[in-house]
Amino acid sequence: MPMEFIQQNIITIAIAIISGVMLVWPSLRRGGKAINPTEATLLINREDALVIDVREAHEYAVGHLPGARNIPLKELSARAAELDAYKDKPLILVCASGVRSGQGCAQLQKLGFARLHNLDGGVYAWEKAGLPMQRGGKKK
Repeated sequence: MPMEFIQQNIITIAIAIISGVMLVWPSLRRGGKAINPTEATLLINREDALVIDVREAHEYAVGHLPGARNIPLKELSARAAELDAYKDKPLILVCASGVRSGQGCAQLQKLGFARLHNLDGGVYAWEKAGLPMQRGGKKK
């Protein structure tokens, strides 16, 4: 009986499996530990974590976490040497929603950075939590 069900519904089962894999795949490709705004604040205040904003410069200028450095995702690997002093220190990567910063964590992980954190929900989550934002400037 179970085998008969599988044979009759093979296409539906295949679609369900493929859909499940597609949902999980993006989270598997991200690096770093996902943290919420409260955890990020604690890391910044207690362990002097460096915040790296991987959005483009024009996005960064609209508003960013206080003290964040702007290194766009497409430049991150090439500019990783600027962060060598932080290889064993906490780094928090931030973008608009947490997707690009997750990709940035994966890039830096491959380059030997040990304590990577991805702000889950990105700048949107930070603002929603009512935390301060800094406007303008190009802190590189």
